[in-house]
Amino acid sequence: MKMLNSSELRQLYLDFFEAKGHKIERSASLVPIDDPSLLWVNSGVATMKKYFDGTVKPSNPRMASSQKSIRTNDIENVGKTARHHTLFEMLGNFSIGDYFKEEAIVWAWEFLTDEKWMAMDPEKLYVTIYPNDEEAHKIWHETVGLSEDHIIKEEGNFWDIGEGPCGPNSEIFYDRGPEYNDLSEDDPESYPGGENERWLEIWNLVFSQYNHKPDNTYDPLPNKNIDTGMGLERMLSVVQDVPTNFETDLFMPIIHKVEEISGEEYLKGSEKQTSFKVIADHVRAITFAVGDGALPSNEGRGYVLRRLLRRAIMHGRKLGIEKPFMTQLVPVVGEIMQEHYPEVLEKTAFISKVILNEEERFHETLAEGLGRLNEITSQMKETHQTVINGADAFQLYDTFGFPIELTEEVAQEQSLTVDFSGFEAEMEKQRERARAARSDEGSMSVQSDLLTDLNDESEFIGYGNVTSEGTLETIIVEDQFSEEADKGQTARLIFDVTPFYAEKGGQIGDTGVIKNELGEVVARVSNVKSAPAGQPLHEAEVLAEIKTGELYTLEVDSLRRKLIERNHTATHLLHQALKDVLGDHANQAGSLVSPDQLRFDFTHFGQVTEQELKQMETLVNQKIFDAVPVSTVVTSIEEAKKLGAMALFGEKYGDQVRVVMIGEYSKEFCGGTHVTNTSDIGLFKIVSESGIGAGTRRIIAKTSEGYYKWMESQLSLLQEAQSSVKAQTIEEVPHKIEQLQKELKELKQENESLNAKLANAQADDVFKQIEEKAGISYIAQEVQVKDMNQLRQLADNWKQEQYSDVLVLGLKNEDKVNLIAAMSDSAVKNGYKAGDLIKTIAPLVGGGGGGRPDMAQAGGKNPDGLSDALSAVANWIEKTK
Repeated sequence: MKMLNSSELRQLYLDFFEAKGHKIERSASLVPIDDPSLLWVNSGVATMKKYFDGTVKPSNPRMASSQKSIRTNDIENVGKTARHHTLFEMLGNFSIGDYFKEEAIVWAWEFLTDEKWMAMDPEKLYVTIYPNDEEAHKIWHETVGLSEDHIIKEEGNFWDIGEGPCGPNSEIFYDRGPEYNDLSEDDPESYPGGENERWLEIWNLVFSQYNHKPDNTYDPLPNKNIDTGMGLERMLSVVQDVPTNFETDLFMPIIHKVEEISGEEYLKGSEKQTSFKVIADHVRAITFAVGDGALPSNEGRGYVLRRLLRRAIMHGRKLGIEKPFMTQLVPVVGEIMQEHYPEVLEKTAFISKVILNEEERFHETLAEGLGRLNEITSQMKETHQTVINGADAFQLYDTFGFPIELTEEVAQEQSLTVDFSGFEAEMEKQRERARAARSDEGSMSVQSDLLTDLNDESEFIGYGNVTSEGTLETIIVEDQFSEEADKGQTARLIFDVTPFYAEKGGQIGDTGVIKNELGEVVARVSNVKSAPAGQPLHEAEVLAEIKTGELYTLEVDSLRRKLIERNHTATHLLHQALKDVLGDHANQAGSLVSPDQLRFDFTHFGQVTEQELKQMETLVNQKIFDAVPVSTVVTSIEEAKKLGAMALFGEKYGDQVRVVMIGEYSKEFCGGTHVTNTSDIGLFKIVSESGIGAGTRRIIAKTSEGYYKWMESQLSLLQEAQSSVKAQTIEEVPHKIEQLQKELKELKQENESLNAKLANAQADDVFKQIEEKAGISYIAQEVQVKDMNQLRQLADNWKQEQYSDVLVLGLKNEDKVNLIAAMSDSAVKNGYKAGDLIKTIAPLVGGGGGGRPDMAQAGGKNPDGLSDALSAVANWIEKTK
C-alpha cells in the first residue's frame, strides 16, 4: 500500500475519477444554500440532492468531489472514540442516470488495489452487501473475483432516508490485523461489518435504484444513480497505519501546536489526550464554518459554533491554558488544508477576529457562570441540600456555557453531587425543540422523469430584447406532455427562443404575454422557472388554443423588467458598498430582486449603525449620479478572477461565466439582467435593516418607481402627523412633538408623585393591620397600588420600619395577581423563608414564584383566589414553627 499524506490521498482519488470521465466539483459551502432541511452540509450527497431527485440536470452526469461536512448530533463522543469528528471530508463519486453497479464496484476495486493507485493488498479487503442484492454479489464474486469468505450479507445494507431515491449499498472493509482487534474471537461483533477496531469500513457504495413513495411503496427509479462515500480521515489512518484518525497529518500539527501553547504532552493513555483531540477537532470545524460565513450566536448553526468553541476552551483549561488561544491554531489549520482549500489562509484574519471575540466573551461568561454556581451552592448549604438539581445544571450549561463536567468538578470541591438524570431530561427537551424547529422543506423529492428527460433546446436572448418570435417546442398540462393546450388551462411551455428570464440568482422570473400570428394574446405568462436541463419553462394561463410547432410572438412586460433591472444593478452596488463600509467579510447570503424592491441578506457579526447605513446609501447614490456604464463579458472562471470579479456566496459555476462590471467599482459573476448605465437607476434608498438569524442581516432597499411610491407614503404619514399635532407646516412637526413630550413627561412625574402619596397613605393604614400567630407577628393584606414596582416599595418601607416579623401583600391588576412576601432578619434566623411561603400560597392565585429567604414574589392569573392566599399565611406560620 502506498504511503500518502492527506493532500496526496485526496488528489489521488479525484485524479482517478477525473480519468473515468467525472467532473470534479469543488467542495460546497458548509452553510447550505436554499436547503432549510439542513443545519449544515453533512455529506457529499447533501449537495447533490437536486441532481438525484431530478430537479436539476447536471452538465456531466458523472461527478466526484471531496466535500467538507459537519455533523454534531453526538458531539460528546468527539475525542473519546477513534474516528468521531464534527468536521470531516467525504470523498465521493456520483452517477446521475449514467453508470451503475458494475462500474461503481469495479472502479472502487481498481482504485483500492491497482498498483497505479492505492495498491492495497486484496486479501485485506472485505465487502458487505444487502442480502437480496444478487446483482452486487455476482459483480463482487464473478467480475471482481472476490472469494465468498470475503463477501458478507448484512440486513442493514439498505440506504433509505424516507421519501425519494433509495437503494441497497455495499460497504468495503480493510483488515488492519489481529493486533487491532479489541474483541475476543468468539464475540458476535468480531467480523468484517461488526463493531470492532480490526475491520475498518473505508468505503460505502450506495446503489440508488428505487423511489420511496409517500405511501411507503418502492418503485424502480426512472434514472438509477450512484452515490459513494469514503471518509478522508478514516482512509488516511489506514494509509498512515496509525491507531486513530487523530494521529494523521490532518490533526497532529494542530496537536503539536497545542502542546507548545499548553506545555503539556500528547501521551498515549493520558486522560489529557482527549482534550488535545477535542481542541484539534473543534478548531477545524470552527475555522471552516466561520470561513463559510457562519457566526457564533444563540440559535441554529451559530449556537453549534458557540458550543464547539466553548467546549474547546474548556478542554484548553484542562491543559492549563487560561487565556484565549484558539486564534493561534487557525493558521495551522490553513497550512494543513491549503492545497485544496486555499481560502482558509486567505481568510485567516477574519476567522481569527471572530474566534478571538468569542473567546474573550466566553471568559467573561465563565466568571458570570461561576458567580451563579456559587449562588446556587450557597443556597443549597443554607437548606442542607447536597444535590445540584438538573434544571440548575442545565441553566449553567445553556446560559453560561458550562459543560456538565465543570459543574460536577466545582460541586465535588464543595462535597456536592449533580443530578445527571435531571440534566439529561432538560437536554432532551432542548433536542426536541431543535428537532421541531428543523424544517422538512427542501428535503429530497420523489424523482420524476417528466422533466428530467426533457432535452429540447431553448435559447435565452433576453439580455438585449424584450420581444422575439419563438417556435413552441413543448407543452406540459397537468404533468403530461401534450401537442396542444386549450383555453382555460394552465400550461408550462418551452420555446426554441425566448426573451423571458427564468428566475435564478435572486432575480424573479419575467411576466408577459404570448401572441399568435394575428397579434392576438393567446397566453399570459405569470412566471418563468428553469427546467432541470436549464431551459426557460414558462408558466402560463392559456387564453386561446396553442399548439406545438407553431410560431408565436413572445413579449416581456418591459416596464416590469426595467424596474427589476434597476433593482438588480443596485444590488451589485450595495454589495460592494457593504464591503467598503463593513469589511470584506460582509458576503451576500441571499437576495431577492423584484420590481418593487431589492432584498439583500449578508453575513456580519455585529449591529449595523445608522451612520454605516448612511455611508452605504451615499456610496450607491454617488455611483448612480456618476452615470457609470454597465457592461458584461463571458469568459472562463480563471480570467474572470483575474479581472477581480466576485463570485457569490455558495454558488457553483460552469467553466464559462458571465461577469457584470459596473465600471471599475463592482465586478460580479451574474447571469441576470441589468441596466446599461447606473443613471437609469434614478435614486437608491435603504428602507430597513435587521438581523434575521445567526450572524445574518437583511437590508431592504428601493429604487426608481419603488422609491417614489415609498417617499409618497412617508410624506403622507408626515402630513397626518402635522394634522395631529396641529403644526402649521411639516417643518414645525419635530418642535410640536418635542413640546408634547415635555408636557407628557411633566404629567407623568405629577402622576407618579400622586401615586406615591396615595401608596404612602395606604401604607400607614396597611402596616397597622398587624396580626399574630404562634408568637410571630404578621401583616397579610390586599393593597391598591399602581404596579409591582410600588408593591416592592411598600415592602422596602416595611423592612426599614420593622412593623412585623412577616409581610405578605397582594395586588389585583385586571385579570392578574401579584404577591410579595418578606421576612425580618429574626424571622429568617428562626427558619422562616419568604421563598417557601410564596411557593405555598402562589398556587391559590393560579401562579408560582420564588426568591430569597428574606424577599420573594409571585404572579398569578386567578384574582378570586387572593383572599384565600392571604388567609393561608397564618396556617403556614403555624406549620413552619
